[in-house]
Amino acid sequence: MIRKILIANRGEIAVRIIRACAELGVTSVAVYTDADRHGLHVKKADEAYYIGPDSQSGYLSVHRMVNLARAAGCDAIHPGYGFLSENADFARQCAASGIVFIGPDADVIERMGDKLAARAAMIAAGVPVVPGSEGNLGSIDEALALADDIGYPIMLKATNGGGGRGIRRCDNSSDLRRHYDRVLSEATKAFGSAQIFMEKAVVDPRHIEVQILGDRHGHVVHLFERDCSIQRRHQKLLEIAPSPQLDEAQRAYVGDLAVRAAQAVGYSNAGTVEFLLDHDGSFYFMEMNTRLQVEHPVTEMITGIDLVQAQIGVANGQPLPFKQSEIRRNGFAIEFRINAEDPQNDFLPSFGRITRYFAPGGPGVRTDGAIYTGYYIPPHYDSMLAKLVIWAQDWDALLRRGRRALNDIGVYGVKTTIPYHLQILGTSAFQRGSFDTGFVEAHPELTDYSLKRSTREMAAAIAAAIAAQRGL
Repeated sequence: MIRKILIANRGEIAVRIIRACAELGVTSVAVYTDADRHGLHVKKADEAYYIGPDSQSGYLSVHRMVNLARAAGCDAIHPGYGFLSENADFARQCAASGIVFIGPDADVIERMGDKLAARAAMIAAGVPVVPGSEGNLGSIDEALALADDIGYPIMLKATNGGGGRGIRRCDNSSDLRRHYDRVLSEATKAFGSAQIFMEKAVVDPRHIEVQILGDRHGHVVHLFERDCSIQRRHQKLLEIAPSPQLDEAQRAYVGDLAVRAAQAVGYSNAGTVEFLLDHDGSFYFMEMNTRLQVEHPVTEMITGIDLVQAQIGVANGQPLPFKQSEIRRNGFAIEFRINAEDPQNDFLPSFGRITRYFAPGGPGVRTDGAIYTGYYIPPHYDSMLAKLVIWAQDWDALLRRGRRALNDIGVYGVKTTIPYHLQILGTSAFQRGSFDTGFVEAHPELTDYSLKRSTREMAAAIAAAIAAQRGL
């Protein structure tokens, strides 16, 4: 039985896991570097340990994390997302040290992290994939010949890539020649492997992902889909569950595909199967994320299932407490990623001290974050400050509540994406629930907004935030 968990992560996901541990009566252990000495996860955890001054290597050291977990008497490690979460060697080192890794088996992580191996597994399972190369590309000449055969546009991708890195679209042979060495370089620097492959580009698809959950007893279920189509440079800006763009037949079909994909590789714990949906209504497997996703709260909001607690239960060897037929969805949820970025300056990161912070409140509003008034945002990590998650019974009510909550929240001292999200909500296409991955590029006017607010609006927003925090 797991009684003590080391959280090999930082920021809002570490706080999220700490909260789940507290509700389960499990002791939480945080780790931190110099940059995170005053982090909220350090303040909230039952125990916290310093892992060195280096902000990056501290969280990326497999041996340091495993040795610390053993020294602190931890039964398990939760990797969160990012950092070591999809590192198969980390999972193996945990197992070798008698520590439970809260995630899938190392072999599954390794197999699904290799995009070509994942494609092969899906093809064998009868899950549709995008046409592409059968193996890694060996030269630019091979790439040019294959592109002519598949037809442009094509995508060059790092075989071991993820997170939108190591990927380039090529619309013609000139693009392919220009990007080939660049993708090779990115693959080597970011993922330690100079292996790349090619896929046919699905132009401006919808990005649909399915949350799956499997136990150690061979049971796998899906918890419906999320629509992640609103992206900028392959990075998600907001996520919605369920997708307003699917009908019930599509929803059932893609859910079944995701379960089939997970069963084909013997998947256990929480994971996500990602698909591209083209404008002809065809789904194509894109990748499997062998970890918890940033956007998992929207699934929790529509199903009532705590995914982090479910992860810990599976890691404890417990069977899933529900069957597929028992999982119900209720309403709609949307997650706005509140990033410290300036949308009017090409989304340039905006690090520094938060001079004032007001969290939103009211029915159907949840904020997952790790910031507070006076917190200094370090420049060493991802720019996400918080996740504003909204639930409502129907789509129109969700949009109204989302607009209200975005106007309630206040983050001062740095630039944020809050006004940009309000702009998105104001577009007719989004209001109709009709958008794809080309949405941001098709709407350059979204950055044309004013940050000026009247004294009355400011006073109303501050009063609403104070009232919500007091529970009035």
